[in-house]
Amino acid sequence: METKTNQFKAEISEMLDLVVNSLYSKKEIFLRELISNASDAIDRAKFLSLTDKTLAQDNPDWKINIVVDKAQHTLMISDNGIGMDAAELEANLGTIANSGTKAFRKALKEKGGENLPELIGQFGVGFYAAFMVADKVRVVSKKRGGDAAFMWESDMSAEYTISDSVRDDYGTSVMLHLRDEHIEYLDRWRVAELVKKYSDFISVPIYFSQIDIPADEKDEDKKRREEDEAKALNTMVALWKRAKKDVKDEEYAEFYRHLTHDWDEPFETIPFSGEGQVEFKALLFIPKKATMDIYMPNQKRGLSLYVRNVFIGDDIEMLLPSYLRFVKGVVDSSDLPLNVSREMLQDDAVIAKIKSAVTAKILSTLESMKKDEKRYNEFWNAFGTVLKEGVHVDYSNADRIKKLLKWPSARNDPGKSVFLEDYVKDMGSEQKDIYYILSEREDDARKAPQLEAARKHGCDVLLFCDPVDEYLTESLREFDGKKFVDVGRGDVSFGSEAEQKAEKDANEKASKELKGFLDSVKTELGEKVSDVRVSTRLIDSPCCLVAKENALPPSMVRMMRAMKSDVPEEKRILELNASHPLVKKVAGMKGEELSDAVTLLYDAALIAEGSPVTDGARFTKLLAALMLK
Repeated sequence: METKTNQFKAEISEMLDLVVNSLYSKKEIFLRELISNASDAIDRAKFLSLTDKTLAQDNPDWKINIVVDKAQHTLMISDNGIGMDAAELEANLGTIANSGTKAFRKALKEKGGENLPELIGQFGVGFYAAFMVADKVRVVSKKRGGDAAFMWESDMSAEYTISDSVRDDYGTSVMLHLRDEHIEYLDRWRVAELVKKYSDFISVPIYFSQIDIPADEKDEDKKRREEDEAKALNTMVALWKRAKKDVKDEEYAEFYRHLTHDWDEPFETIPFSGEGQVEFKALLFIPKKATMDIYMPNQKRGLSLYVRNVFIGDDIEMLLPSYLRFVKGVVDSSDLPLNVSREMLQDDAVIAKIKSAVTAKILSTLESMKKDEKRYNEFWNAFGTVLKEGVHVDYSNADRIKKLLKWPSARNDPGKSVFLEDYVKDMGSEQKDIYYILSEREDDARKAPQLEAARKHGCDVLLFCDPVDEYLTESLREFDGKKFVDVGRGDVSFGSEAEQKAEKDANEKASKELKGFLDSVKTELGEKVSDVRVSTRLIDSPCCLVAKENALPPSMVRMMRAMKSDVPEEKRILELNASHPLVKKVAGMKGEELSDAVTLLYDAALIAEGSPVTDGARFTKLLAALMLK
């Protein structure tokens, strides 16, 4: 055929500018795109040859070759796939964003074709990524089943040419004349690095060779070069696409180390397939221990994303909820375009469905792990605090997450924690609520006077001592139909209805008898407290401090103040044990003696909960005087 010059069918200057300057954030992506197209062409040839044996009568050794000529500044990606004739070159490369792959799949579907191969390349937008690094691109192709070869060529102007060409074997070669600033892509190490990063799991081998060999090449250099050229740059092994029974634990461990740079083996390996509305493969890992930056706001998290074996990006946060950020791994989707960007992923419906499926799989894995107490405790000690965040941020899975949470409790020994299910199972018939207490330290929580009445009535109390626990109280609300009740907040009653009535009557009687004393204590303490009252929760201790029912949590107050917000002081209530000998003694005091005793009582309540006293010097002085007496 005569050389044919055509105008591009799109507004080429604008479109090419978009592709070259805006579509991809990294210019190195061009190699990924061209390798993907080559792999796609081979997959198409394999698939069509199943029904038309003549297409593979040359018994091809399917492969992709990357050939560089440093002297000429050219890089060529060549495949022995399906190839194209002149009409297909014009149709596929003459219109920006026209996809040969898309048309191929559409045609097969119209004919009722099923079990289509996974085709990753898109001759269209992806092909034009070549112009990010090249000032001229030449494509020479010979279609399987045909006799002639044709050449497509363009220099990024408003036109391209198609002409006859010569090619011995079937397939397509894309030759790029690189701009001077991009000759780094002619170095073997750079090409190998990019193949490893983006195309390591392409299912055909990718080889590298150099044609401008120095005439004075030494024998040892020649031998080393020939050995390198004989080895494929890619591993061709996508572990996530192999059945678990066909993969050794050592292979999973090696891939995990490669992915995470962790020296250790993974604690748990989770390979699975997503089916239904979206189809994908995933290989997830739970590490043995948390990284030091797991609580830092700028910590990199998320999973690596592949589209049909082609690397798209790592740390894709949209694939994983924040409370599962300790999970590492990869997701390979067949339902996303290769040129997808992080901005596009943000609102992509496919990504949302993958995230939901990944989340469900991880939670079900942890649910199964619960059956092995020792193993689950290892996981919990490493990541329990992070997992708790899920109750607050993932409403749809909150009930599942609650069943995975554990806390130490007043009834159990230090170092042992209980699931909410076990706590509820052990509740007495008279107990209607789940009791907890907030404290910065577990030791302080175990000794807290607010627990005394609960112990008396045989009620266990969960010890919320993790920094995140305080935030959780607003989201926990209830479990198995039972409310969470803070024993250090508001009015709390224990025991049967008869016992609660008896205690209420006794409390009202004591409050009337001690009204004058209670008023005096409140006057002495002034702005330090909101009220002073007789307690129903104290058995052995003389006093304690409790918060109002709807008071802001202390952590919230601290955070708001750190943000310079105007937060009113959250005054608490001082509760006194009317039957305690010390309270009875102080109730008979007057004047300065009463003032000093009330100060000591208040400071004692602070110390009992692990808080600092308001005036350390005065407390020391009063305590010394008391000891001298």
